[in-house]
Amino acid sequence: MLKIAFDPVYVHPLPEGHRFPMLKYELIPEQLIYEGTCTKDNFFSPGLVDHQWILGVHTAEYLDDLLHLRLSPKAQRKIGFALNETLVKRELTITQGTITCCHYAFEHGVAFNVAGGTHHAYADSGEGFCLLNDVAVASHYLLENKLAAKILVIDLDVHQGNGTARIFENDSRVFTFSMHGKDNYPLHKEKSDLDIELPTHCEDEAYLSLLYDHLPRILTGQQPDFLFFVSGVDILKTDKLGKLSVSPEGCRKRDEFVFKMAKDFRLPIVTVMGGGYSPKIADIVEAHCNTYRVANDLYF
Repeated sequence: MLKIAFDPVYVHPLPEGHRFPMLKYELIPEQLIYEGTCTKDNFFSPGLVDHQWILGVHTAEYLDDLLHLRLSPKAQRKIGFALNETLVKRELTITQGTITCCHYAFEHGVAFNVAGGTHHAYADSGEGFCLLNDVAVASHYLLENKLAAKILVIDLDVHQGNGTARIFENDSRVFTFSMHGKDNYPLHKEKSDLDIELPTHCEDEAYLSLLYDHLPRILTGQQPDFLFFVSGVDILKTDKLGKLSVSPEGCRKRDEFVFKMAKDFRLPIVTVMGGGYSPKIADIVEAHCNTYRVANDLYF
């Protein structure tokens, strides 16, 4: 059974300018249940992450400031949200969701977090709507518990996973692979183990050709035993922040290829949603739901 982390706290009340992109966290489960791809039994509420796993990635000072709502106004502006207790709880829940998904991925081959992909969070700071780096924390959890020895992060959000790259820059146990817009946020890019920078207006053929070429080589060369997939749909042509020109079908083929590679190499994979900022919420939800549909068809 496809297992999906979701908690009502994911749908967090934010100031007017930020409410629209948050709607997807509520609408994705509703659509999947409505169309019959999933039932309520597919979803689980993850609870809050144990602080010990956060501290394997983030500094004690930063975590303490988060928990006690002490981030400076400048730090909060960098994140893009005004800090509050519910927002912190949301991040703690998302992070636990990604950890719990790891266990379901071992059992079923694949698992999903409706949220997650908070890849702009650094060890000692947040930015770009990211407070805690859920994939980094979950990777640390797997390594510390000897559930994995080599992890591959496949980050296909349109924005570079700069926080993840920096966190693992000196850790050979985690290979960071990021395909992202060259001319997009963040202005300063970190150095992933492999960065593929895409030109503005990159379309399906060029995008998929690069993915088809590089991912099998990475899997063969690195021989990971666990995968994380940041499946942002901000690569779509309709996305107002993405600057690429990938079609919904191209995005679906991307997802299909990643899951097919995971199956071919017999590797458990946890998928987190990443970004999506098309003006029509239906475009965002449909592209994200395609990711679930593809996985459900391939695995179950």
